[in-house]
Amino acid sequence: MKSDPLDNPGVIDPSVPNLARVYDFLLGGGHNFPADRQFAAAVAVKAPYIADAARVNRSFLRRAVLFMIDNGVRQFLDIGSGIPTVGNVHEIAHQVDPTCRVVYVDKEPIAVEHSRILLRDNARATVVQADLRDPDHLLSRPEVRELLDFSQPVGLLTLLVWHFVSDAEDPPGLMAHYRKELVSGSHVALTHITRDGASQDTNRAIDDTSRRTQDAIYPRDLAEITDLFNGFELLEPGIVGCPAWRPEGPGDFSDEPKSNKLLYAGVGNIP
Repeated sequence: MKSDPLDNPGVIDPSVPNLARVYDFLLGGGHNFPADRQFAAAVAVKAPYIADAARVNRSFLRRAVLFMIDNGVRQFLDIGSGIPTVGNVHEIAHQVDPTCRVVYVDKEPIAVEHSRILLRDNARATVVQADLRDPDHLLSRPEVRELLDFSQPVGLLTLLVWHFVSDAEDPPGLMAHYRKELVSGSHVALTHITRDGASQDTNRAIDDTSRRTQDAIYPRDLAEITDLFNGFELLEPGIVGCPAWRPEGPGDFSDEPKSNKLLYAGVGNIP
């Protein structure tokens, strides 16, 4: 039987909320503590639709991964992956093709520790601790190079991560660094928090979360997010509200419009 990192108090401080575990809780996962659930409840006071926003993001992840597989991608680099549970990339991909290879990347040691235990018996998925903002270090990690073949198409997944990168850290420049490593047939997918059309309560929830966590949040508008796709061919329907990217049915949308507008989503490729 696999052990659970929640059973290892020497590695994880259960009194401090962690966004990876909060997200896991919002998705209905079991890898979270009371502090994470209390934090989620506090955010939900200002943004009661926050769990729906997490759900539509995860639904987009599924559609993006399946789209990439349909277009020849069999290996994935998921940066800012959090805890790989509740319908994550390897689960989605391996249902279609068990030979797909997945490398998860997160800078948080807590999320990485969770992931290592959850993936330790999976030869086609692994996790590394690295930071999106240091692409040279991330891409040179032996775990990345051993599992992924960059002479073949790669699916680069960067969901809910770019809004933790400040303008001073040059998100488009960082994305360009990753793009240089990708060959024709590779794809990129991203989701990003925005204030475009946001209500006052949404803006308060964003600001409160930014203040109460270690990572500041930098929402961006449509033009700024479009800049992240420089050098990629932006695929139809372009950058849209997260559930509006090639939905498979009404279930991909939330009944709460604010959930559908909180995140932009898009997919691009290298022809």
